[in-house]
Amino acid sequence: MLAALLKNPTYEQVCEKNTGHAESVQIYYNPAVISYAQLVEAFFYAHNPTELNYQGPDDGEDYRSAIFYRTPEEKTTVEAEIKKVNGTHHYDKPIVTEVVPYKVLYPAEVYHQGYYRLHPESGYIQAVSVPKVEKMRKAVPQLLKPEFAK
Repeated sequence: MLAALLKNPTYEQVCEKNTGHAESVQIYYNPAVISYAQLVEAFFYAHNPTELNYQGPDDGEDYRSAIFYRTPEEKTTVEAEIKKVNGTHHYDKPIVTEVVPYKVLYPAEVYHQGYYRLHPESGYIQAVSVPKVEKMRKAVPQLLKPEFAK
């Protein structure tokens, strides 16, 4: 895998599907407001974690479902949440999310930052992102700030 060799790849390089990188986000949160376990729960309802190497119209290793944990406790939490969600049979297939230690996150180019908020009328946002947001709003409304739960 080239991921260890290629530092700070561009979006275009990741899209070539030979870097080993996954598109991801880093979340900053206040544990007094929402717990890590609640964030993990929301993650599993915000996309389809049973799809290996694709999400909707996007395919390839760069679109795999993955969680990067920082501590053994976070890993345990993720594994427990996978077991819990699998037990609900919310999905027809088991979760295939990759659970791996965090190593490094390379920031996306500026034009990717806040894309959903900045481009609400984009065809991709309307066809792919909005349905995921609506799915999460229905699945875990109690985890969302009131202004986002609607």
